[in-house]
Amino acid sequence: MSSSTLCFVESPVQLLNVLEWAHHADAKATVVVLSPTDPMTRGQLRRMAELARAEGHTVRWEEARDGAGAPFQTVGGLAGPLRRAERVVIGDPFSRYVQLLLMITRARDLVVVDDGTATMEFISQIARGERLVRWHRRGGRPGPRDLVFAPVSSSARRKLTPRSGRRTVSVFTSMPVDEAPDGVTITANAYAWTRARFGPPRLTRGADLVGTSLVETGVVDLDRYLEAVRTLATAHGATRYFAHRREAADKLHRLATETGLEVVRPDLPLELIARRGPVGRTILSFPSTVVHTLPIALEGTGVKVAVCEIDPAWLSEGVSDHAQGFLAGIAGSARGVRMV
Repeated sequence: MSSSTLCFVESPVQLLNVLEWAHHADAKATVVVLSPTDPMTRGQLRRMAELARAEGHTVRWEEARDGAGAPFQTVGGLAGPLRRAERVVIGDPFSRYVQLLLMITRARDLVVVDDGTATMEFISQIARGERLVRWHRRGGRPGPRDLVFAPVSSSARRKLTPRSGRRTVSVFTSMPVDEAPDGVTITANAYAWTRARFGPPRLTRGADLVGTSLVETGVVDLDRYLEAVRTLATAHGATRYFAHRREAADKLHRLATETGLEVVRPDLPLELIARRGPVGRTILSFPSTVVHTLPIALEGTGVKVAVCEIDPAWLSEGVSDHAQGFLAGIAGSARGVRMV
C-alpha cells in the first residue's frame, strides 16, 4: 500500500531511481518531493512527478525551501506519515533535510536509492563507520553549520546502520560496490523500467557531450573546463552539449559562444532523454553518474559511452586529494565505457 511506503526525493535522478526501485519491488508508494528552488530542477521534477503518477504512485509536492518557516512546516506536516510508514525510501542520505526526517521515522525497512555517484561514497562511509560527508567536502574542516547539525547527522548514520531484528537497510544502485557494509543488502538497478518505457532511440551520426556541475561545486576551474570541452568536441565531432541541471546560465552562454556547441537543457534525466532519442552514436562525459548509468540504460542500442578523465591541472586551488581520487575512481570503475 502506498501509505506504508514513503519516499523522499530532492532531484529528478532520485525520483527516477525511486521509480526503478518500485518497478523492481512491484510496490506502490507515496513520493514526497522536497522541492528545491532551482527552476530547471523543479521543471524536471514536475515532469518526473507526472510519470510517477502515471505509474500509480501518489506524489506529495512540498515547497520545502519556500521561506524561513518552510522547513518547520514541512517536517511538522510529515511527522504523522513518517511515524506510520513501514518502509522509508530516500535518495540522498547526505541531505540535512532527509537526515532530520530520519530522526522521526519508526520504519523497520530503510531503502537508499541512487543519487548518482554519491551513493558510492555513502556505502564506503557506512562500511567504515565514518560521519556522512559529501565527497567534494571531505578533507576540509567542518564549518559552524556542520558542528551544529552533527547530532542530527550522527543519528541519521545510526538509523542507516542495520540492527538485527529491529531494522533492515538496503541500497538499490547501479554503481559499482566494492565494500558492502555488514548487514546492508545491495540490489542492482538494471534500469528495467526505463528500458521498458522508452526507446530504443534513433541514432544520429555525430557525438553528444554531457555537461557536469564540477565548476559549480568548486572542484574544476572554469577556464580549464571550457578548454577541455572545446578540445573534446573538436576531436570527436560533437555537436550538442547536454547541460547538467545545476550549470550556471552565464557559463553555458560562454560555452556555446566559445565552442560552437548547441547547448541543450534536458527536461528529464539524461537516461530517459537518451533512451527516447535521437542521440549520438557516441556520448562523451567527464567522470559523473552517467558513465555508470548510460551503458546500462542504453544496452543493446549501439550507443557507445566514453569518459574523459579529469586532468589534475584543471582542478581549482584547494581541492582535496580525496576529491581527486574520487573522480579518478568514478572514471576507472565505470563498466562498458572507453577512456578518451
